[in-house]
Amino acid sequence: MEEGESLLDREEKGRGENSYGNILKRIGAFGGVQVWNILLGLLRGKFVAILLGPAGMGVSSLYAGASGTMQQLAGLGLNLAMVKEVAASAPDSLRRRFVMQICQWLILLTSLLGLLICLLPAPLWSRFTFGDPLHTQGFFWLSAAVALTVAGNGYLALLQGAGEVKRLSKASVVGGLAGVLFGVPLYYFFGTAGIVPAMILLALSLFLFYYLSFRRSCSSGEKKQEKIALTRGRVMPLARLLVSTGLILMVGSLSGTLVSYLINLFVRSQGGVADVGLFQAANSLTNQYVGMIFSALALDYFPRLSAVCRDKDGMREVVNRQTEIVMLIAAPLLIMLIMTTPLVIRLLLSEEFMVVIPLMRWMGMGMAIQALAFPLGYIYVARDDRKAYLMLEIGWANVCWISCSVLFYWLYGLVGLGISLVARNIIDIFINVEVCRRRYSFRYSSGALRATLVSMALVATAFGASFLPSLPGYALMGLLTLLSGFYSFRTLRRRLRG
Repeated sequence: MEEGESLLDREEKGRGENSYGNILKRIGAFGGVQVWNILLGLLRGKFVAILLGPAGMGVSSLYAGASGTMQQLAGLGLNLAMVKEVAASAPDSLRRRFVMQICQWLILLTSLLGLLICLLPAPLWSRFTFGDPLHTQGFFWLSAAVALTVAGNGYLALLQGAGEVKRLSKASVVGGLAGVLFGVPLYYFFGTAGIVPAMILLALSLFLFYYLSFRRSCSSGEKKQEKIALTRGRVMPLARLLVSTGLILMVGSLSGTLVSYLINLFVRSQGGVADVGLFQAANSLTNQYVGMIFSALALDYFPRLSAVCRDKDGMREVVNRQTEIVMLIAAPLLIMLIMTTPLVIRLLLSEEFMVVIPLMRWMGMGMAIQALAFPLGYIYVARDDRKAYLMLEIGWANVCWISCSVLFYWLYGLVGLGISLVARNIIDIFINVEVCRRRYSFRYSSGALRATLVSMALVATAFGASFLPSLPGYALMGLLTLLSGFYSFRTLRRRLRG
């Protein structure tokens, strides 16, 4: 019987959650949501620019930046920790319901914390953000948006951990659209005074759709059961685990924000404010173009990895399949980015920013290497290996990031910041592969290696072609885009059929 069950388990593993077909379906769904959210963000920004002008856009950006900081602090890094625990509890329905109940209490507490972080020191936030106390009332009202966003992100994490792809996708799409439709008229009728109310409406609409989707999920199938009695002895160990994991993740996120800020300070001190603006413009465009791939992949990948992270064979299979898929998807898009950089800058920025073309192309090459390292970085969190996470993801990664940025900017100017991305990602991939091999017995499969080598060779060749004269360079990059697309399509189709 046990032998039969193990065979069945292996068959389900091959055909179930971690099959190429299911992975691609989920990536497609999450990728569509990311594209939709980016388009909504651009549309919202366009309305702000038209209806409020540059000054209003500046006020909106300052409120959004302050709100994001408060959300990050109040959330305590719990979202990723909750995704991990919910996904890991999948085989045991009783355990999963228990984890869900604890997570809901933590969501309530962190949302209240977000409310207080914004509400109580509102005069200080106003002075720190705008340099005067005139926006104190705005921060009073902004506290509602912060609390609702923290709560909404918490329920999004529960849906993500439970693998509720359709519900999560629908909630994101409909909630984001509702927020824009109800929020934009406020800009028209009230001007800058409508900025905070619009943020509240957006946060409220997303929270409602995420919460309602979660309730529908809980009321279906085996989850429709009575709540488990919670006692201090049962609650505290899990709550401590979630909070301690979340705090480490929050420290990692905040350290990255600090390093980015320090790099901007160095660039400003050496090259001036103009260089900072050019660097941030290139960075923003590259991340919008490619970052949505990583976001969509992470939404699907991390819960699957968390569910099998204690099984070394299962973990290797998930990581290898994710590596193969991310390289096959990213390569054609990155080649297209390298080729169309001048067009993207003209469409989304202006002629003044054409000087960042070489920088963006170096960043495109760096993103290809980052795509290879991307699946490995989540292993430390999934396995709750705090020592490795602190040493590598927080310590070494940030030291390497700031060192390479300072060195290459000092040597090569603005383009050096793109070269630094390539250099630090090369160092990062070698270190992560070796650490994962030693600590978790990880090794790449032949399929993942083949997809990586071919994809990387195509991207590197396209990057080299960008230095050629215009006509032969663009002809070669166009050919490589077609070759990369054909190779990725053929390989993925073969995997789906296999």
